[in-house]
Amino acid sequence: MPVVIGTRLATSIAHLREDDWMDTLRTPEDRFAQLPGFDHVPRYGQVPDGEGGELRMAYVEAGPADGPVVLLLHGEPTWSFLYRDVMAVLADAGLRAVAVDLVGFGRSDKPAAMADHSYARHVEWVRALVFDVLDLRDVTLVGQDWGGLVGLRLVAENPDRFARVVAANTGLPTGDQPMPEVWWQFRRAVENAEDLDIARLVTSGCAVALTEGERAAYDAPFPDDSFKAGPRVMPTLVPTAPDDPASEANRAAWAALGRWEKPFLVAFSDGDPITGGMRSILCRAIPGAQDREHPVIEGAGHFLQQDAGERLGRVIAGFIEQTPPQEKV
Repeated sequence: MPVVIGTRLATSIAHLREDDWMDTLRTPEDRFAQLPGFDHVPRYGQVPDGEGGELRMAYVEAGPADGPVVLLLHGEPTWSFLYRDVMAVLADAGLRAVAVDLVGFGRSDKPAAMADHSYARHVEWVRALVFDVLDLRDVTLVGQDWGGLVGLRLVAENPDRFARVVAANTGLPTGDQPMPEVWWQFRRAVENAEDLDIARLVTSGCAVALTEGERAAYDAPFPDDSFKAGPRVMPTLVPTAPDDPASEANRAAWAALGRWEKPFLVAFSDGDPITGGMRSILCRAIPGAQDREHPVIEGAGHFLQQDAGERLGRVIAGFIEQTPPQEKV
């Protein structure tokens, strides 16, 4: 088991050499005091880090423990706090909402080196938590931004674990098509920022102004720049060329999703220039999305959970109610 030394983690296994360790940071818990509208007790699970050690991943839950599972995956540079209003609606509808903090974000451990992050590792870290640790089944995925890039891979590679999908302002790039210029502007801003302002990034993706408390909540996981390897590296992990390390796996995921006939809902906002072009592609390409009315969340930006969380929650709950699972033969 890892032991905490300040905010840095080491392994208690004496025979491991120091160069075998993944240098990892853990945000002090007092950074998460007095979060507005987010009093869920954090829960944790240990997953392999890919180098012989372990990482602690955090998640929160709301709703009945025996309710239908809704897995909520956030994106860059947010954390499960983003889903607070969505979770309240889902819990009131009798659903078990499980919101995970990706590695490098929220209360989850934060590998300090950008080189320790890869698309494949983020997929595997989430897979290990939700399947190996939590053993979630008959899951409804809700993925936004990187939550979709990771979540749609999980759906494609583990279809028997999922009952339905809600894609919200997200996609599954392969590098075969150019990214929009606004995305490149965002990537350059993150790469070139001397001091990466997390709350400012979130604000720039919202249509509704954040309160001071909300800004502080989005900053909370990152006491200083040494904790920000995750937010800094994620834009560089998006496949932008056909030979990207993640391109082939994403092409395989598209092929699997092209056979996905379970319910698939595309719930995008009307104000996201980064992912907006993916809406029609998802609606056309996935059998489970065809012949279905897909809502547009009006007056919301890229972070539609922040701008219109209650409305998105009602859309998700209604979708689940309208698409009961088919009886297994």
